[in-house]
Amino acid sequence: MTRHEEQGGTGGRVGRRPKALRIAGLTLAGTLVLGAAAAGWVYWHLNANITSVDINGALGDDRPARAVTGPAVTAPADASPLPTGSLNILVLGSDSRDGTANEELGGGDDTSGARSDTAMVVHVDAGRTTATVVSIPRDTLVTRPSCPLASGGTTAPAHGAMFNSAYSVGGPVCAVKTAESLTGVRMDHYLEIDFSGFARLVDALGGVDVTTGKDIDDDKSHLHLEAGTHHLDGKRALALARTRHGIGDGSDLGRIGLQQTLVKALLERIGDAGLLTDPARLYQVADAVTAGLTTDTGLDSLSELIGLGRSLRGLTADRVRTVTMPVVTAPSDPNRVIPEQPGADRLWTSLR
Repeated sequence: MTRHEEQGGTGGRVGRRPKALRIAGLTLAGTLVLGAAAAGWVYWHLNANITSVDINGALGDDRPARAVTGPAVTAPADASPLPTGSLNILVLGSDSRDGTANEELGGGDDTSGARSDTAMVVHVDAGRTTATVVSIPRDTLVTRPSCPLASGGTTAPAHGAMFNSAYSVGGPVCAVKTAESLTGVRMDHYLEIDFSGFARLVDALGGVDVTTGKDIDDDKSHLHLEAGTHHLDGKRALALARTRHGIGDGSDLGRIGLQQTLVKALLERIGDAGLLTDPARLYQVADAVTAGLTTDTGLDSLSELIGLGRSLRGLTADRVRTVTMPVVTAPSDPNRVIPEQPGADRLWTSLR
């Protein structure tokens, strides 16, 4: 056998390398395809989670003027400009009984319609690094305007109606119109999260730490806490947000204080969760948020929600102020309140 023939075995091994490289390449290509498909499925899934309502189309131009929008800026390492103008967002917590998960967390009959258990106007200042969250007591008596219905026609206007009745009779569109009528502030966006969505969000974040100044003993919300700091899972955090009978005078004003504490705790938890470095946690949070979310059509896609989030990344929990619309007891009903003037008007004017 010649020397050349003796090297044939080696030549055979060399010949196998391209084949091995081809297999590795095909494997890598397959992995990339599967990865792209998985990413596409995740994006589609999260998009499909979101329910939206065309608020602008329903209300038209008969609304308060929009705030003047500031110039967009380009964020570091980003090619796309980020908006910097002020924003007003109506955020509602719905006590919808729709679906098994909501029934288990809230119980009750869904035939009477959902109500806006929690109402907050989130005002983000120009520059989007500071914000004010204004709670509107659900028991506030207001003049509810006539609202268009998705099925056609309109609701009848009502004087001395509870603020949260707007959602019951006309859904998100009427909630926005009533909030704008009350405040004189244009709501740029609308966000609503239901019972199960809120609980899932808290669980996806790993729970929240909340400090209470007094004992809470509320059989109706099934929440019993001693004064102090507690780590709450989603179910107990939801109970805290709904508690009113175990604190203070049992009115909505006491509950609002707990809700504002919870908002701050959530913002701190989101800031500390390291979502950008933990894709699995990020997906869990995104899935929890979008699954229980209803938005206006300006925020009804994952890309739009991400864009809003990117524009707010300089907004930290310590730069968020929480207040309650000034109110006084309603002369017509000691269990209801009305806006206290001129304090309420001064507050809303500062947010326009």
